Amino acid sequence: MAGELVQHRPKADPATLLGSGKVEELAAVAASSGADLAVFDHDLSATQLRNLEDALPCRVIDRTQLILDIFARHARTREGQLQVELAQLEYMLPRLTGRGKAMSQLGGGIGTRGPGETQLETDRRRIQRRVLQLRSELDAVRRTRTQQRQRREAVPVPTAALVGYTNAGKSTLFNAIARQFGEPARRGERHAAVLESARMFATLDPKLTAIQLASRRKVLLSDTVGFIRDLPHTLVTSFRATLEEVRKAEVLLHVRDASSPLFHEHKAEVEKVLAELDVLTKPRLEILNKLDLLSAEEALAVAVQAGERAILVSAKEGSGIDALLERIDAELMQDPILEQRFQIPQAEGSSGNASTRVISFA
Repeated sequence: MAGELVQHRPKADPATLLGSGKVEELAAVAASSGADLAVFDHDLSATQLRNLEDALPCRVIDRTQLILDIFARHARTREGQLQVELAQLEYMLPRLTGRGKAMSQLGGGIGTRGPGETQLETDRRRIQRRVLQLRSELDAVRRTRTQQRQRREAVPVPTAALVGYTNAGKSTLFNAIARQFGEPARRGERHAAVLESARMFATLDPKLTAIQLASRRKVLLSDTVGFIRDLPHTLVTSFRATLEEVRKAEVLLHVRDASSPLFHEHKAEVEKVLAELDVLTKPRLEILNKLDLLSAEEALAVAVQAGERAILVSAKEGSGIDALLERIDAELMQDPILEQRFQIPQAEGSSGNASTRVISFA
């Protein structure tokens, strides 16, 4: 990174976001360092983007475009690629103005743009057609997911969804639980693990695995995309098929990075997204992960601050997972564990006097 500039001002400049003096300073830093890219930790309007590109000697992107580019790099499945492309096009559509230098009008003719139609109008129409196509394909994906979920619900198995800020360790925890408590794979097969990475948004596509709890009940564990501060609305919309797993889950497992200096800020941002998904009323367990990165004193301080209901784990070392599954067992409302007392008459008993037995069943 060539440098970082920060400006605090009561109101953003409608033309360039930053003040004119700060834009000149940024241009000088970019020129002297030979920077190829300027990234703004703020959304830029089409006008601001155009003016900044004119003023700076390098390419300019804003926060949303950076997130979309990261998503595009990590999309592996067809569904993930469709979702990312849709979000990119919806972001690009209102920002087409000024993107193309050649905006001249061209004459009409078969197979060409119409009379007086500009490059901008043609690009906009082409993008709108592609957006409609992507929405149609994603609707088909959503229908397929709904059918799969309905088949799962025909044999009721509750789902526990891992949610949390990006890079909180959800995928590492998912793999640790699957290795220890996942249903035995077929002979000669291994459990399919999800990618564990320190990179942001390494998981884009939901992953499900069946695990068995101490009560012998089965539960589906779902790994989902990580959240982030001011998650772009286009991403929430585009990834709605993926986030359906969160909406349908019976229990949410909020995984938090206990070693992060932004521990409390990340919790607030995750809860904002959960509120947007209308799932804040669901049972939710607070899981403090990455305890292996803390000293004993720091871990104790975090535990005291988080409260007695928080579950302390280290997904990397596999500690605390038994306690986590016990809590999941207790939170499940579907097919609850009941304890019933029966009196067996002497005539029905195998021998001896009338007896009383306690039977627990799920």
